[in-house]
Amino acid sequence: MSTLSRYIFRQAATTTVMIVISLTSLVWIALALRQLNLVTAQGQDAFAFLKITLLGLPSLMAVIAPVALLIASIQLLNRLSADSELIVMTAAGARVWAPARPLLLLAVLVSLVVLLFNFVVMPWASRELRDAIIAVRTDLITQVIQPGRFTSPERGLTFHVRDRAHSGELLGLVLHDARDGKQTTTFLAERARIVKQSGETFMLMQTGHILRRAAPGEPTQIIAFESYGVDLAHFEAKTEQRGLRPRERYLSELLNPAPQDVATARARNLIVEELHERFSSPLYPLTFVMIAVALLGQARTTRQGRGQALILAFVLATAARVGGLTVTNLISVTPTAIPLVYAIPLGTALLAATHAHAGMRPRRTNTPLARAAAAIGELFDRFGERRRARRAAAQRRPTSGAHGVGVPSR
Repeated sequence: MSTLSRYIFRQAATTTVMIVISLTSLVWIALALRQLNLVTAQGQDAFAFLKITLLGLPSLMAVIAPVALLIASIQLLNRLSADSELIVMTAAGARVWAPARPLLLLAVLVSLVVLLFNFVVMPWASRELRDAIIAVRTDLITQVIQPGRFTSPERGLTFHVRDRAHSGELLGLVLHDARDGKQTTTFLAERARIVKQSGETFMLMQTGHILRRAAPGEPTQIIAFESYGVDLAHFEAKTEQRGLRPRERYLSELLNPAPQDVATARARNLIVEELHERFSSPLYPLTFVMIAVALLGQARTTRQGRGQALILAFVLATAARVGGLTVTNLISVTPTAIPLVYAIPLGTALLAATHAHAGMRPRRTNTPLARAAAAIGELFDRFGERRRARRAAAQRRPTSGAHGVGVPSR
């Protein structure tokens, strides 16, 4: 690249990276606030909290990266115009597309990054996120056994402990199981501890009672015990067993899904929707750059306002992206909308490139139409000059009664 191209590319790339980091931080804060109950209510450690919140970011990179590039392109072109650098470039003999080429190169790099995230990073992160969430929901020990709280991992099941000793022993345990409509069981124990053996988890209770009642009208049976063991596998929260979601699939799994995954037309269309969304989203960095170049890439003086062009660039880019997402969601209902998924970004980029080329191309003044327009303008100028000359001569000519009306001259 030339010195000018390297300068523009370096400025745009630095700004894009900074904006990506800023937007990613904001998104991470929003995700962290939503998952804050992992630490406050479910007793998870900071590592699990960070893991779950960070794994949710790659799925948003297809939206964050193009938006960051759009903001960086608009900011750079606006600064170049405000500092009269575009005017200097044009006066120095730079071609009209010189500022756009490094931005288009950066857009290609961003598109490649989006492709990498869409087909490699995002499926991996989605699977890891799913496994982490399932592990949190099924980990009874860390999820529900919290001192001083009544916690229900599912309907009809309640745990409560008064305190937890430094050795990990649970003090003052209450376990109420009313999931079976035919019988209600309540365990009361002074002490209890968790024992893991051969891949299974047991709760050994010491010195307590078991209260059982078969029906609301029946008397309660009370059983005292010195030691009693319960398999915690019976109390784990039930999780839904299902196949992979479209977002969790790699490219080969989207192109060749299992027969049971496409048993219905709805499921098949969802997989097709995800596939075309991953292929179409890398087109938007190029579209956004062309919109910015078309509206802000022309050299302007400091007297020409750029506020309307800034707003219009954001509006057009937002409309194109929202329109693309809307059409993509229609694929699951109407598969005939697939061509529109690619027509929106490509058509918008083509229209923006046409507008940019027409607005940035030097206008020729030696064409027959230009000569005819100049001749007509010259005729009008001559006609106007003659009219002004006659009017001036008429104003200088003396009129009767100019020295007074009704006053006889001597």
